[in-house]
Amino acid sequence: MEIQNIYIIPDRKDLERSLFLVQEYGVHFEYNDFFLPVIMDDEKTIGEIISLYESCASLPGGNSMHGAFLDVTIHSDDPLIRKISDIRIRQSIAIAQRASVKRVVFHTGLIPGFILPSYLEGFEKKNEAYFRELCAEFPDMEILMENMFDDTPAPLAGLAAKLKDVENFGVCFDYAHAHVFGKNVPIEEWVQALAPYVKHLHINDNDLYNDSHDALGSGKIDYSKFKKYYETYFPTASVLLEVSGYEKAKCSLQYLKEL
Repeated sequence: MEIQNIYIIPDRKDLERSLFLVQEYGVHFEYNDFFLPVIMDDEKTIGEIISLYESCASLPGGNSMHGAFLDVTIHSDDPLIRKISDIRIRQSIAIAQRASVKRVVFHTGLIPGFILPSYLEGFEKKNEAYFRELCAEFPDMEILMENMFDDTPAPLAGLAAKLKDVENFGVCFDYAHAHVFGKNVPIEEWVQALAPYVKHLHINDNDLYNDSHDALGSGKIDYSKFKKYYETYFPTASVLLEVSGYEKAKCSLQYLKEL
């Protein structure tokens, strides 16, 4: 299958081989180094990581980054939680700017199974207001929201519909998360609900019960279906092979090539 832009997660401890995949397959990097609070609050470590990447002569362009997501809840009713969530999101954007990254991926932060109407309405209303303002403040940064523990696509699709006029906002559809946490909703319903807003996808394999981030083809997700969905619903979206390490990344790249 043909994908315009494929991303892998670089391994800082094995960076030479990560860069080999850049050369061999023409992939980009999606940094997964900066989402932990212990890193975000360590200016020295942040500087060292960015310097390491900048020192690579063959560093790919057009890279992406995973932003803070642990306990980040913009739609919380607690103003203190909203405040720290805003701080973490802005820290992520600041790091992205320093690392010359133009896209940051955040999570919905939804509580799965919590279907209280006021909660879901608050999710949509508060996130719409917040991300509309944030995207206007950082017009050169693409800001994406990803499904994590979401058990249905409806809240994320509803939010994305409200923000469809915001050019630098969109959906990062984690196809593997939908198979684990949203498996009570048919995968085609996930695809159709989110398709109008999907700009980026995260894919890996699993046993349909655990979010194990296995190499493509080593689990139970039917990627022949993914090929059909990709070509039909979001053929211009970029794709991250969200697996760790050189071996899983190379195996997944070869699997995609053969698919």
